[in-house]
Amino acid sequence: MQLITHLPGSSALVLDSPHSGVVYPPDFLYTCEMAVLRRAEDTHVEKLYDFAPGLGAHWIEAHFPRSYLDANRNTTELDVSLLDEPWPHPVETDPGLLSKVRLGKGLVWRTTDDGLPIYERRLSVEEVNMRITHCWTPYHAAVAQAIDRAHAGHGYSIHVNCHSMPAVASSHATDFPGEKHADFVVGDRDGSTASPALSALVCAHLRALGYNVAYNHPYKGVELVRRYGNPAAQRHSIQLEINRKLYMNEDTLAMTPGADALRSHLRSLVELLLQTDPRRL
Repeated sequence: MQLITHLPGSSALVLDSPHSGVVYPPDFLYTCEMAVLRRAEDTHVEKLYDFAPGLGAHWIEAHFPRSYLDANRNTTELDVSLLDEPWPHPVETDPGLLSKVRLGKGLVWRTTDDGLPIYERRLSVEEVNMRITHCWTPYHAAVAQAIDRAHAGHGYSIHVNCHSMPAVASSHATDFPGEKHADFVVGDRDGSTASPALSALVCAHLRALGYNVAYNHPYKGVELVRRYGNPAAQRHSIQLEINRKLYMNEDTLAMTPGADALRSHLRSLVELLLQTDPRRL
């Protein structure tokens, strides 16, 4: 079972999609309905960027679902109430960092975006450790390797962490339930993971294409940009959220005709970033 795809590129641009996976491992043993669970996916995001490797961008993609193991969380962001025995590894204590855990969206999800329990059982330490070993660790190794290679070859790296979001925030998805989302949300953790000038360039490009773009709200970026973004060292990481209404039916998960125009616009953004040296902004 292939759980990760890593396609090395030749440019300074790295793209990764940690949440578009649809390969549900047999040891998941969830008990909620599959149709409900699938709403957690950033469905079709990998298709929206399928042109990127051909342009020289590095590409990393998770095939496992985020509800099974969320690669965009730290391994310390674990809801220990899920376990049938004490967790032997460090656990996050910062209340701010634990906000997603409280919502049931830690490293291993406890509930769906609508607050429905995913399991009718407790998980063992061994199975959570196995998920980390087979999913989290190799995914992060691939992202780190791609960014290191991009930076070594060009003196800088631009990392775009690719996501999608529902048109309206669900009850247990964010700290802003019911909020209507913009077309795009560009996040750099308040300028700490990417040059604000680079983020402004991304925002301006998307707005010029006619999109409504929000910056650092309600998504600032999470573990993958926090861990690998270091603008002082010319390692720039941006989280890019796309409103699903632009390209799919959120009930049926079917792609809509709008996907073609969106894909074309994303290609123009990728081409812009391939031509951009953030040291000169």
